Amino acid sequence: MRALQLLMLLGLLLSPVTLSLARKPRREIRDREVYGNGRIFDITHEINPNMPTWESKDGLGQFIWLVDSMKNGSKLNSSQFKLSTHTGTHVDAPGHVYEEYYEAGYNVNSLDLGVLNGPALLVDVPRDSNITAEVMKSLNIPRGVRRVLFRTLNTDRKLMYKKEFDSSYVAFMEDGAKWLVENTDIKLVGVDYLSSAAYVNTIPPHLIFLKKRQIILVEGLKLDNIIPGHYNVHCLPLRMLDADGSPARCILIK
Repeated sequence: MRALQLLMLLGLLLSPVTLSLARKPRREIRDREVYGNGRIFDITHEINPNMPTWESKDGLGQFIWLVDSMKNGSKLNSSQFKLSTHTGTHVDAPGHVYEEYYEAGYNVNSLDLGVLNGPALLVDVPRDSNITAEVMKSLNIPRGVRRVLFRTLNTDRKLMYKKEFDSSYVAFMEDGAKWLVENTDIKLVGVDYLSSAAYVNTIPPHLIFLKKRQIILVEGLKLDNIIPGHYNVHCLPLRMLDADGSPARCILIK
């Protein structure tokens, strides 16, 4: 009888239901994206081995190592990580595409936190085009709006969840960047893939956006399931000397 009870207990412990319950709390903590009774949205992609990186078929891969482990006798757990400054949700500094700015120290520490935090507008971009001058005109973004997050086909296609880099992503063309600079008051441009510039036109839009060091680019945003409209955005890159970009934690508050 006792042996039968032990076998039943072992079967319960190893059952799929029990194992899923054992794993559930960690997943719930990691996957939480909405806070404050639906007012706060985390628009930062989780950094993980399977996320895309620039022009890679293999994704990010291992990026964090547990150096000290309590399981192995250490008094604490302590990790080290290694990442590109343009991993996941991140910001670009002027020194990313201008050597003279890089040498002059215009790194992430030079970015204006006043621009990275404040009222913002989330807009849906027409799904059949890169962001051209014509598309920018059609969005009718009023003067006075300083921060705009552009949600595109990238979000619909879930490109930031796919390991392999996809060069067909949607982003700004040169004429679209030029139109934005010349006809709006936008100082923060947020996009939903790894670059604010289309792959076929990668450098020119960056040069236009960053030339006067007044516009900040936030790339790789997570804009799923958020209603277009007005929010407050808060985006904080790491404070690192000589970094031409930095991963950032970004949130929207309704």
